[in-house]
Amino acid sequence: MLIRQERPSDIPAIRAVTAAAFGEVEHAAPSVEPDGVPGEATLVGWLREDPGWVQELSFVAESEPPGPEVVGHVLATRGQLAGRPALGLGPLSVHPAHQGRGVGSALMHTLLGAAEAMREPVVVLLGEPALYRRFGFVPASDLGIEAPDPAWGGYFQARPLSAWRDEYSGRFRYAAPFDRL
Repeated sequence: MLIRQERPSDIPAIRAVTAAAFGEVEHAAPSVEPDGVPGEATLVGWLREDPGWVQELSFVAESEPPGPEVVGHVLATRGQLAGRPALGLGPLSVHPAHQGRGVGSALMHTLLGAAEAMREPVVVLLGEPALYRRFGFVPASDLGIEAPDPAWGGYFQARPLSAWRDEYSGRFRYAAPFDRL
């Protein structure tokens, strides 16, 4: 497996992997899902067009030969934490045929390492705590970070990086496309 930054030529494969990972029906129209509700595959496209897009933090996993083919994707976009820039992670997608093989872990470690190298203070996400605890995520509220929706509770998590300071706490707001879901 090779982890590398996304290229423009990867966009159709990323959409297909994301749709498969989230059980979405893939079709030609990129902005409207069949049931009328935008899904994660559409969200990735919207994020790519948003000012919060961080090209350096969009990674794909390629399979071993005879491929290569894109089998996973992760990204982080610029959000706001109490008026300061901060990163929101997601979606993280691994094609169902490649799940359970360490693809998601490799993508997560790559993104967190890149965010650390960029001197970012924190990465937040909405997800299952049991899955993300092993990457150093804690309930965001433990760091004084408020979720965009208080009902998310412990599913809203944060991973402080070396540049984290306690005064960075406050309400987090994802990049604008998340508000369209």
